[in-house]
Amino acid sequence: MSTAYKTVTDIAGPIMIVKGIEGVAYDELCEIELISGEKRLGKVLEAREDLAIVQLFEDAQGSTTEGTKVRFLGRTFELGVSPDMLGRVFSGSGSPIDNGPAIVPEKKLDINGEPINPFAREFPDDFIQTGISTIDTLNTLVRGQKLPIFSGAGLPHSQLAAQIARQARVLTDDEVKNGQATEGEETETDEKFAVVFAAMGVTFEEAEYFKTEFEKTGALSRAVLFLNTADNPVVERIATPRLALTTAEYLAFEKGYHVTVILTDMTNYCEALREVSAARKEVPGRRGYPGYLYTDLATIYERAGRIKGKEGSITQIPILTMPEDDVTHPIPDLTGYITEGQIRLDRSLHQKGIFPPVIPMGSLSRLKGKAQGEGVTREDHSGMDAQLTAAYARGVEVRELAVILGESSLSDTDKAYLKFADRFEKEFIAQGETANRSIFESLNLGWNLLSELPKSELKRVKPEHIEKYLGKN
Repeated sequence: MSTAYKTVTDIAGPIMIVKGIEGVAYDELCEIELISGEKRLGKVLEAREDLAIVQLFEDAQGSTTEGTKVRFLGRTFELGVSPDMLGRVFSGSGSPIDNGPAIVPEKKLDINGEPINPFAREFPDDFIQTGISTIDTLNTLVRGQKLPIFSGAGLPHSQLAAQIARQARVLTDDEVKNGQATEGEETETDEKFAVVFAAMGVTFEEAEYFKTEFEKTGALSRAVLFLNTADNPVVERIATPRLALTTAEYLAFEKGYHVTVILTDMTNYCEALREVSAARKEVPGRRGYPGYLYTDLATIYERAGRIKGKEGSITQIPILTMPEDDVTHPIPDLTGYITEGQIRLDRSLHQKGIFPPVIPMGSLSRLKGKAQGEGVTREDHSGMDAQLTAAYARGVEVRELAVILGESSLSDTDKAYLKFADRFEKEFIAQGETANRSIFESLNLGWNLLSELPKSELKRVKPEHIEKYLGKN
């Protein structure tokens, strides 16, 4: 039986100071017993000499320095994992909240995981279809990639996250060869595709929305949900993404699944880090966030990828809301350094009633070149990506010019670009929450839109592709 210490000297928010300890290690799990007999969990944030700083996973309310017992358990926070987790909903601390039976674990894993040896990493180069034209065509998601979504307060990132979780899948070789997505029956790749969804600090209404969306569409059968609401302890928010990623690593590298991990909202996660850091009286960094924010985010984002010799993969889509839509804020700024691009949601598109409001300019998938072209999607994909983005950017410039000079002052070519930009927003970007377009449908739609422009303006697509696809979709 481990020793129970009654030497709690200070409690500040979710932080507890215990003195006179022996043999306690960093990240060790501990059990806190209150005077009332209630027991709560915590972990060691720092251990030095005879002092330990303990972080509670639950609310500190009701705890006092007098009479509180702390027992160190000699192990880290572990999650019991099993294939039976698919189709289940868990709290942010890993407990089932769907009225289902307790999970009988196949094994228990440390939620902090282990870093992937860089030499063992396989380069991401396989296409993942989300069913969303602006992502699949212009900001292609690659299997094993980490591609965040930069949003803002009031923008529909929750709906976009739910749509990606419902629709994301890997194409079969036959689908790529035939240039047509299989409708109806589930393919072999669908059977080995899973989604791990973690929501941090969301409202009760948002949590219910996510559960309902997964259930009514049948997507829950291939998904694992972790839901941490705003009324849950702030420290639980720090553990939630690690629980999700531990589940993903188990499914991917031990069970051979292609797992897409969606984390929303990373801003709430970072706010929780800042709160704990303030309680520890640490010297603050930019805007009050701890100086180790970059390192901490890296321990989450770098848990995506593929491993040589393993069938499965982990693709990560973190979602964050930029305070005041400021892309230079520490959270999106540091996220951009670690991840491989970003998908930007635009407020002006949202105000026009366009969903999803993904803006091509400012969005980027740095690995998309590896998942575009013959044998992966279709031969015209790369050129279509460049041509649509350039044409829309020109159309937006012409629109701004027309406001100043008047549309009558525009040349015929400028008017064609203006018409293209309007159609591009209404027909290509806008598609609704339930529309699930295959990459082939998106490419055909792109050719249809390009027919608005003179052929002499199509300088980013190959002549043979113009001859083969233009005006035939």
